[in-house]
Formats: sequence, structure tokens, C-alpha cells
Amino acid sequence: MKEVHAKVKKYYEGRSVLDLDIRFEPGLLYAILGPNGSGKSTLLRILSQVEPPDAGAVEFRNGSELLARDLKLRRRIVLVPDRKGLFNDTVMHNVTYGLKIRKVGRNRVEEAAERAIRAVGLWDLKKTNALRLSNGEAQRLCLAMALAVDPEFVLLDEPTASLDPENAAIVEEIIQGMKQQTKLVLLVTHNIFQAKRLADRVVLLFQGKVAEMAPTTSFFKNPESDLAKRYISGEMIY
Repeated sequence: MKEVHAKVKKYYEGRSVLDLDIRFEPGLLYAILGPNGSGKSTLLRILSQVEPPDAGAVEFRNGSELLARDLKLRRRIVLVPDRKGLFNDTVMHNVTYGLKIRKVGRNRVEEAAERAIRAVGLWDLKKTNALRLSNGEAQRLCLAMALAVDPEFVLLDEPTASLDPENAAIVEEIIQGMKQQTKLVLLVTHNIFQAKRLADRVVLLFQGKVAEMAPTTSFFKNPESDLAKRYISGEMIY
């Protein structure tokens, strides 16, 4: 996947909640910032094809080729769940589920699952029921579920919001590893320090529109828009 172009509009109860024309490139991590109600989670749901736009479309391209919207395309995109998306089953079975529905061969399922679980440091808990994990362990399991299917486009919605600093650091390291695999990663976060640490580019949404989009250093050191300046200073309520 070489580029994702979203030119979309979304309405809830007749009110515009998203009106965007934006492009994302692979191999980069984009931090999506903005106050509550700015359309961040709606954007992720549309990009992951969980929810359709009311107008416009999302184009997924491989070079000049426009990729068809079918099951194979959806398998290249992962919206990483939170712990509410975990099954009442072992860590191992949670990770293998996504591989099995993709009809991956049995040997490859076991190899991919082990690799993903080890990558997030949960191998010793592979037989533990997922619902008994701590918040940090559960979030790492959610990331393992994404890693196992080797997606090209990874979407994360506040993956460290409820974590202690130690587990947040572990999760951030895993996310950085995803980017290094030349994946396209979108990270919705309210944590501007996390955006500074992880992102290559920052997108600030406000009332469903792009207020500013820039390389991370430029965004934080020399923001162009008044909205970005207010957001960075903390004047705008998150």
C-alpha cells in the first residue's frame, strides 16, 4: 500500500462531524490530535472500513493502482482493539483468531502467533485467559493481535490512555517497531508528549476538519495556525 487518500464527509443527526481531504504515506507514523468531538475516532472507523462515509471515499493505492474495496483489502488494515475486543479465551487463542479467519495455514498460524506474542512480552502468559490480564498486558495483547496478521495499515485509538508509565513505554516501543517495518501507522492520542516522541507528522483536527498538518518538529516549534498554537499551549481544552 503506497498511499491512502481520504476525501470524505460524515454527518450525525444532520450535523457535519467530518469533512476531510487528506493523504497518508507508508513508512510514517501520524499522530492525530484534537479536542474531544473533533472527529478523530470517526476518521479511524472510516479508514478501517468499519463505518462508511456519507459522502466521498477512501482510496487505497499501490503505486498508480487503485486497490479494490474487498475482503483482501480489509485484511491489510487493522484497527487495533481495546480490551473490550478481547475474547474470553487464552492469550494464544485471541492472537490466532485473526489468522484463522484469514485462512492462514496451520503451521503459519502457530509461527505468526508465537512471534507476535513474544514481541509484546507475553509468551509466559500465552495460556492465561485474556480477561484476567492487567490493563497493560491487555493492551499489549491487542497489539499482538495486530502484529500477527502483519497488516500494512495500523490504526490505534488512545492505546496508552489507561496505562501506567512502565506499560505505556512498552506499548510505545512496540508501536515504533511497527513503523520501522514500513507500515503506515495512525495514532490517535491526547498526549502531545507522546506525539512528539513517536510521530513523524502531526494532524490536528478541529470540528471535523484539518486545522494543521505538518512534520512533528515544525508543528510543535513553529505552528502556523492559531488553533495549533492554542492546542499546544493548553489553551484549547482537550
